[in-house]
Amino acid sequence: MSNTPEGCTHDCGSCGQNCGERKQDPQSFLEKPHELSQIKRVIGVVSGKGGVGKSLVTSMMAVLLNRRGHKTAILDADVTGPSIPKAFGIREKAQGSEAGLFPGRSKTGIGVMSVNMLLEEETTPVIWRGPVIAGVVKQFWTDVIWDEVDFLFVDMPPGTGDVPLTVFQSIPLDGIIVVTSPQELVSVIVEKAVRMAEMMNIPILGLVENMSYAVCPDCGKEIRVFGESHLEEVAARHGLAVLGRLPMDPALARVVDQGVVELFEGSWLDAAAEKLEGLA
Repeated sequence: MSNTPEGCTHDCGSCGQNCGERKQDPQSFLEKPHELSQIKRVIGVVSGKGGVGKSLVTSMMAVLLNRRGHKTAILDADVTGPSIPKAFGIREKAQGSEAGLFPGRSKTGIGVMSVNMLLEEETTPVIWRGPVIAGVVKQFWTDVIWDEVDFLFVDMPPGTGDVPLTVFQSIPLDGIIVVTSPQELVSVIVEKAVRMAEMMNIPILGLVENMSYAVCPDCGKEIRVFGESHLEEVAARHGLAVLGRLPMDPALARVVDQGVVELFEGSWLDAAAEKLEGLA
């Protein structure tokens, strides 16, 4: 019979229980990357709920830092809703050797590893339970050879469940970016994601708002489709920076749908890119 207390999160650093599963070192759940990997910074991109554009922000950040001369890669941890390969137009299957798995490469050299690259058909649904999904995400960290990466972005699944918890505990994140949208309900959900990161002692680099506004094609006026944003209030409550606001832009949606996100044009996330460069 297990000695693990009911409701255990396996975060020994914030627990006062003295159980048989307790580990003295709160970092002891961190997994080592593949011995051939060379990764300088690991950045998680999270959201409190699905459908707010987390994968879009992940893709754009990898492209922006790549344009600035950094070697970037994406670990797609959103196993049940992987969309990174499509955004980059990657259809090739992942290759490997006895040493480990190799990430796919985009047209500009961005490394990508996603469960879609391991399935025979990319439309095959992943119907796995949480622990299995979490195990796959860990393998993307431990078994993939991430060669010479300045910034590895981890596209997290939405919410505060098994897989985000696994990433927070298993992968040494240098910080996270929280993606949100303007709807009032979302501000409550964002706070859950922010507080989870705070509880796990993960640095929060800032907030990015997607679908912030639409620009009228005739007069150029910014239209708040979902009403006024509450992002500033959430940011102020937690002492966080607002790193960018993305519009509802048909051109942006088009390059993603066509698998050429590397061609996007816009300076909306330049402040976020500068924030990450400052980590060095």
